[in-house]
Amino acid sequence: MGSLSLWHWLIVLLIVVLVFGTKKLKNIGNDLGGAVKGFKDGMKEGGVGPAADAGKTEAPAGQVTATTTADKATIDVEAKQKS
Repeated sequence: MGSLSLWHWLIVLLIVVLVFGTKKLKNIGNDLGGAVKGFKDGMKEGGVGPAADAGKTEAPAGQVTATTTADKATIDVEAKQKS
């Protein structure tokens, strides 16, 4: 009695498609896939090792620094503190 049958899930899926439309659902899927791919790429880049970080100097906490190499998908911003 507590579990939902296949027919229940099909009705829920039909209602979701009617409310959001197929185009919006496709865009959500593309955005989610891009986010997962970006996360995986970030995890691969993060595992380079301590030898690559030996020549880098760290910025003080709360300060954003500019990088010389940027991806095409990266947006460069400047952070300022409220006074």
